[in-house]
Amino acid sequence: MSSTIGRRSIEEAIRPRQRSFHAPALDPWIIAAGLGLIAISLMAINGATANDIKGDTSYFTDRQAIYAGVGLLVAIFLTRLDYSVLYQYRRLAWGALVAGNILVFIVGGSTRGSQRWISLPFFQLQPSELGKVLLIVAIAGFGVEYARRIADSRVTLRLLGIAVLPAGIVALQPDLGTALVYVAIGIAVLTAAGTPARHLLAITAGGLATILLVLAVLPAAGVDLLRPYQVQRLTGFINPSSDPGNATYQVNQSLIAIGSGQRLGRGGSGATQTGLDFLPEHHTDFIFAVIGERWGFVGAALVIALYALLLWRAVRLVLLARDGFGSLLCSGIVSMLGFQIFVNIGMTLGIMPITGVPLPLMSYGGSSILTTLIALGLLQSVHLRAAHPAAAAVRTRVRV
Repeated sequence: MSSTIGRRSIEEAIRPRQRSFHAPALDPWIIAAGLGLIAISLMAINGATANDIKGDTSYFTDRQAIYAGVGLLVAIFLTRLDYSVLYQYRRLAWGALVAGNILVFIVGGSTRGSQRWISLPFFQLQPSELGKVLLIVAIAGFGVEYARRIADSRVTLRLLGIAVLPAGIVALQPDLGTALVYVAIGIAVLTAAGTPARHLLAITAGGLATILLVLAVLPAAGVDLLRPYQVQRLTGFINPSSDPGNATYQVNQSLIAIGSGQRLGRGGSGATQTGLDFLPEHHTDFIFAVIGERWGFVGAALVIALYALLLWRAVRLVLLARDGFGSLLCSGIVSMLGFQIFVNIGMTLGIMPITGVPLPLMSYGGSSILTTLIALGLLQSVHLRAAHPAAAAVRTRVRV
């Protein structure tokens, strides 16, 4: 893929590559997949939440539509922006990422024992969500900066720390799901930047050792780093019927909803798991289960197909990007989207632990949909300049 970045000089890593073909300015397939997922999301949220707010059947739908509209405007702006300009703001991006997640502990509100949001007029800002894109910009920039020394173990640790430090802060909110997304982004960009395989194996071994330490060794010694409900969520998916009234209630209700949808779904009036509120978090974490119940296998397959299309076009841009920074940006975005899609759909099917990871462009939430649309805007910016290098208004200069 772009593993040769580590063997190129910094100037080569950000130098536009010459293309001999002509392509549309924007990728129409990314646009089609994104708009299709947003449309399905609005229909699913509208049906799932019609009775949630008394006297306002479209409360959540209207707000999700507004969030999507604002996000599309931001995405259009980013499309016209030369993404290479962001390279020089890599330190600022990382600083904003860390500061935003620390600020939550100072001025953020607490909901269900979690402190993740900052209340703004008409909007609940979740810095950890927007931090995903900031992390991608930061670690992609530092990956290019350290390209010539990528084989140095100290560089590997430094790049890994760029992702792990904010992940640790987010985990304390507590938001374990988003913390894992941060780590996934870091590993993906390290891999794409050309980090030696021995370093990646060492990171994997360290990660497995950390999991064992947190889930088994420390609890046995009387030290609990995770809250009881977090441990139940992380281990309950192994045996969903072990505690159907508490720890595994959500996944059991999700499996019932998806299973009852069968081939063509039960429609709006027949979707009792959703309509009678048996399915918890039906418009956020478990929106895929709503789709499975209402529209069955056909609806669920359509959603997965749209995600596959989106990921395919993003992976394609990893290879076609005009420079190393663009390639690493796309690698980070692919990992962010792919990890969230796999984990969210997996937890609704009972094959992954419940971690609170939203389904991109589908789950209700302003910060989530805005973050995803920002990422898609950056993908389009990379595509535009890969297809037409002359369209780039600014070329980043790096002092060696």
